[in-house]
Formats: sequence, structure tokens, C-alpha cells
Amino acid sequence: MSITMKGKDLLSIGELNKEEIEQIIKTAEMLKLRAKTGEFPPILKGKTLGMIFQKNSTRTRVSFEVGMFQLGGHALFLAANELQLGRGETIGDTAQVMSRYVDAILIRTYSHDDVVELAKYANVPVINALTDYAHPTQVLTDLFTAYEKKGKLAGLKMTYVGDGDNNMANSLIIGAPKVGMHFTCAAPAKYQPNPEILAKAQEIAKGSGSIIEVTDDAIAGVKDADVLYTDVWVSMGQEKEKEQRMTDFRAFQINNELLSHAKPDAIVMHCLPAIRGQEITDEVMDGPQSVVFDEAENRMHVHKAIMALLI
Repeated sequence: MSITMKGKDLLSIGELNKEEIEQIIKTAEMLKLRAKTGEFPPILKGKTLGMIFQKNSTRTRVSFEVGMFQLGGHALFLAANELQLGRGETIGDTAQVMSRYVDAILIRTYSHDDVVELAKYANVPVINALTDYAHPTQVLTDLFTAYEKKGKLAGLKMTYVGDGDNNMANSLIIGAPKVGMHFTCAAPAKYQPNPEILAKAQEIAKGSGSIIEVTDDAIAGVKDADVLYTDVWVSMGQEKEKEQRMTDFRAFQINNELLSHAKPDAIVMHCLPAIRGQEITDEVMDGPQSVVFDEAENRMHVHKAIMALLI
């Protein structure tokens, strides 16, 4: 039975239930199969997506623009410094005005509170395309990719290696137990998950049977993992911490030696952009167990599914 999601906002993965996540995955699977045969259903013909970008992007912008085009709609790119937001107009006023023009609003920005406020005043769906707190469109892509490669999600073990207190870790630790995956965060002691988010994940896990673990030992963390995941060690805005982070994360690089401690058929994921030679080596990223570029492609199919279901 289809789940009705029309008009819903997507602000974080925590606001979706298991059935809604599965609906997005199944819709992405269908749209990907149809795209491979050159079939692009004009589901969003006559619809417009307004895209506000305060943070730069490659994959997010291209995948949403191309995805909207493939579904028959139009994507309108709006750089934040070109909007009246940059001259002091309130987020609430911007939301109300844009709701009169477009059928959905996408925003990629720093403050999660800004996205929440935008959704409060908008009369159309708001899609969070990344904040410092959460990255729901990416984690949905990651779940779809794991499902595509492994044929299931429930019972799989995902290990995230690296900075446990960034937007990807925040999103994965909530998303994994939503679908019955076990999740381990392997991070240095001072970069482990936010206690409130960890507690929320553990509460979700009680209902799904998932196991949530946190460790400061990368080798122990990847043991028996089906999926290894990493992200950059220095996120946008953390450049002043680079030297210290390079030292702190040295033992948390995904390389062939670390990969050897996971399951033999484990897959490796990265949300990109990757800093090769830091959080991941060339040998792993370009190796047979990497699904990084399939994962990148899947962003477009998942984004199409999100837009089709919400708009």
C-alpha cells in the first residue's frame, strides 16, 4: 500500500517513519530502472522547485536540477547572496513569498534552525539539502544504495568511521535503526556522537531490534561490518582545526588494512567530496568494494523520488 507523503517537509531523517523511508527507496528503484531504459515519466510537468544555496554544492545542485528536468519540471537556482535574505528580509517573509511562486523549496545552508523556520512559514514542501545538523537527502541515498547492493537493510551492520559529530553521522545514526540496520560509530574519543542524538538513536533501536554502538577503536568498530562509511575529516567551517584533526583522525582512515577487518563482501561508501589520502585511500575508493560512484549516481534517483512523493 502506498504511503501518502504529498505536502510533507523533509527536514531530517528523524521525521520519517520506516514505511515512508521504504516508499522513497522503492520509488527511487522504480525511477532508476525506468531511466536506464530512457523512460522519464513527466510526473512533475508544470512544477517548479526553488533552490536556495548558501553552501556550495556539486552533486546536490546537479542531481536536483537534472532530476527535476527528467520528471518534466523546472528547477530554479537561487544563490543566497542574490536574494533579499542577504539584505535583511526575514526567513518567514521569504518563505511566504516563494510559496506563491514555486511548488517546493529546497535549501542548503548552515543553520538547521533556519530550515525549520522556513518550513514553518512556507505553504509548500521544504526539503533540507544539508545543514550543519542534518543531511536527510544523502542518508536516504545511502540507505537506497545499501539496499540495492545487499538486497535488504534489516540486519545489516553499518560502521561509520571518522567524525562522529557531524551532519552525516547525525543522520546515519538515526536512519540506520529506522530500517532495522545495526550501526557502529568508530570515532576518536572527542569526536563521538552528540549524546542527545545517540540517545534518540538508541530509543529508535529498541523498537526495531537494531544495535547501536560507539567505539574509539576503528578496527573493533569495522569487525563484521557489511557497510563501511566515511566522510571528510574537516567539514566546511572547520578549516582552522585542520592540523589538529589530521592528527586526531590518523588511525581512522579507511584503507585496505582497515577494510580487511570487515566482512569479505563489505561495501565502502562516501558521501563525497572525498579528500583522497586522508579519510580514504585511492586503493579503497577505486577498489572492487567501493560503491562510491554508484552512490553518487543514486542521489539523482532518490532526489527524484523525494520530489515526486512530496510535490
